[in-house]
Amino acid sequence: MSSIVVYPGTFDPITRGHMDLIERGLRHFDKVIVAVADSPRKKPLFDLERRVDLAKQVTQGLGNVEVEGFSNLLVEFAREHKATVILRGLRVVSDFEYEFQLANMNRVLAPDLESLFLTPSEQYSFISSTFVREIAHLNGDVSKMVHPIVEAALKERFNN
Repeated sequence: MSSIVVYPGTFDPITRGHMDLIERGLRHFDKVIVAVADSPRKKPLFDLERRVDLAKQVTQGLGNVEVEGFSNLLVEFAREHKATVILRGLRVVSDFEYEFQLANMNRVLAPDLESLFLTPSEQYSFISSTFVREIAHLNGDVSKMVHPIVEAALKERFNN
């Protein structure tokens, strides 16, 4: 039986920190499914289709990574894909409280799903999609934080 992990998020945009967790997830699981949440309440910069497309482009060189958008409950998405684990990233202590509540809620909804938390590698621990969007909006250099494809998409988005 193969082990499948779902790595959910808005990925608005996908960053080098996200990529770090995807690559590290591949060391422990047969397949990583990057689950791009629709998240209309967050009012994302890029629509779901574009975020999925960017994630597919930057992960295309990695084996056993699948990228899909979703708008249903995460636990339903995980069940549909026969995943046994939900992978979440913790960058700073303030992430913990929210992630802890989310993990416990998911456990109530789907007791058979485990939540696994990874911290990003040190060089990516400061990166957040929110910071990347803000820096790009102000014409700052985000090249160390995102893949060149994502950097180009941000420049295009903010120059229009």
